[in-house]
Amino acid sequence: MSNMNQLGLAPFDASDYLDSEETIAEYLKVALENPDPDAFLVAVRDVAKARGISKVAASAGLGRESLYKALKPGAQPRFDTIRRLLGALGVRLDVSAPHTQA
Repeated sequence: MSNMNQLGLAPFDASDYLDSEETIAEYLKVALENPDPDAFLVAVRDVAKARGISKVAASAGLGRESLYKALKPGAQPRFDTIRRLLGALGVRLDVSAPHTQA
């Protein structure tokens, strides 16, 4: 019962629900909008877990342990590392001007 909480329910794991490109893109987009930088790192980690940590690490040119270290809360990974990870996940960052109200 190590995967169960006191109510007998399994803990929530977002990676269990990241099963389509659209869901992944929206999940990362919302996490990036969060002012807490750890939110985005956790979201990238969840997507990497959904895709397979070993596979993503290899595609990004990182070891598994390096991937875990780069994506733990409080980490400050280099921008190049994030770019390689996002490429390995098959997503990209887009920049746009904020919407203004007329």
